[in-house]
Amino acid sequence: MSDHLSSPRALADPACDICDLFAFPSPDRPGHLVLVMTVFPRAGRTSRFSDAVLYRFRLRPAAIGVTGPKAQFAVGGDEEEIVFDCTFSDLPSPETSSAELSQTGKCKTPSGGEVSVTVNDRNGSGSDPVRMFAGLVSDPFIFQFESIFETLKTGRMAFGKFTKNTMKDANVLGIVLELQVDKWFKRGSLIAVVGETLSMGRNPVRLERVGRPEIKNIGMQWTGYDTVNRDIDIRDLYNQEDAFHVGKDYRRAYEARLSSNLKFYDGLDDKVDWPPDEDGKHPLVDLLLEDLLVVDVSKPFAENTWFEIERAMLAGRGHETCGGRTLNDDFLDTYYTMFINDGNGPRISDGVDHASVPASRVFPYLAPASLPKASAPTGEESSAPAEAA
Repeated sequence: MSDHLSSPRALADPACDICDLFAFPSPDRPGHLVLVMTVFPRAGRTSRFSDAVLYRFRLRPAAIGVTGPKAQFAVGGDEEEIVFDCTFSDLPSPETSSAELSQTGKCKTPSGGEVSVTVNDRNGSGSDPVRMFAGLVSDPFIFQFESIFETLKTGRMAFGKFTKNTMKDANVLGIVLELQVDKWFKRGSLIAVVGETLSMGRNPVRLERVGRPEIKNIGMQWTGYDTVNRDIDIRDLYNQEDAFHVGKDYRRAYEARLSSNLKFYDGLDDKVDWPPDEDGKHPLVDLLLEDLLVVDVSKPFAENTWFEIERAMLAGRGHETCGGRTLNDDFLDTYYTMFINDGNGPRISDGVDHASVPASRVFPYLAPASLPKASAPTGEESSAPAEAA
């Protein structure tokens, strides 16, 4: 599921498990960029951000590097990176119910300033150049589990066969930053975004990272078609890589896993729309392993812009939208269609086209949590399927 449950480590500690990353121009405040990270799959009333986890947004300027079949971005170097670090308080253990506790958080900005928030305060805090919200929210991910599971199990398309939204009534913990563009971004209009969770301490260890959704689950979870590394789950290794500098030591393992699964999807309609290169590698592998969420802050907000910049690069034309990823974008249908027929056929739907609770176009954008009025299980442990897209 998107990036939910996307590695053994994430399964062990839901507070560090990144579910989704979003980046889009604000539809409510022109001149502002919205960043959203959600964590903790199937969060409940008592779920809390961890005081032992650093929640980080990393941003670098980007440009169109190579166009055509070997499309790549040209991304700024280490010296151009700006970082927003979000941390949260520990909670005492009072006699009252933990559901009544108020957790606080703060965001450290690149200039050394701080914005503090009370978790679950829908008003958030701050203004320009940074506004922040953090709290329990409805999971914006749009997903149909049975269709992808049956497709993977049988090797035949089952998309559209099931219509139940797997994420109905699911909640996550969300962090929202609204950034004043002209304060933080001085070069160009393309911004590459990565979300990370890291252990706190003098030498933080990267626990999870996300750029584009589904790289680890759609791309790397399924081992059955990988003839090189079938017996290992490589996703924790991949999480350890710096998104801006994927090392060479395990790169061939990542390429083999991703290529094998992309070839599987391409063959579902019994024709090849993505002929492999001379080394047998799927042509999208290098672009997807450059795992960055790229948004154009000069373009206005628009829905359903997911992967439009990359598709334009592959086609050798200029992009028309802000790209990035918006909260209501049914990106999985875009992915399935691209992987299976490259647009040379009908759009492929997994059977679910919108979230249970659509996101808003005003701050804090994420919809309020779906919680029963009566007491219910807290959801501290995820009940989502372990085998996902």
